[in-house]
Amino acid sequence: MANLFSPYYDDANFLPVSFYFSVLFVELLEEVAFKEVSGLNSEMEVETIKEGGLNDYEHKLPKQIKHSNLILKRASMPLTSAVQIWIKTCLESDFSQPFFRVCMQISLLNEYGIPARNWLCANALPVKWELGSFDSQKNEIMIETLEFAYQSLTRIL
Repeated sequence: MANLFSPYYDDANFLPVSFYFSVLFVELLEEVAFKEVSGLNSEMEVETIKEGGLNDYEHKLPKQIKHSNLILKRASMPLTSAVQIWIKTCLESDFSQPFFRVCMQISLLNEYGIPARNWLCANALPVKWELGSFDSQKNEIMIETLEFAYQSLTRIL
């Protein structure tokens, strides 16, 4: 088997697995482990224009690109994490202090732990924090869900 540094390594034949990934909060210089990442998508809105006399088709013109929110799930983080402090500042403040947006890089890793695919969510801002339910009849890890709005999604590798 050819390794990554071999001249025989072919990224075109790399079949990505979805369980080996990382999430980096770029400006906070913190990489955080998550159990699940969803919401990496782009969708173009189109405007439909009907032209008089043409009954067999409509013109579809590009309008704007939109993204759904990025949703991250993990075991509850300690409040000493830079990411948790940033989220707490944004979601529990009275807007008297300015808060800032960060870029988030999601990387799909190959078998050597090296990024094979990367996505950059620019200007992300936390919009929701949710803690899983307490249930005395279950023995489960407490999962928190973090939701971020972001301006643009770019595939960078």
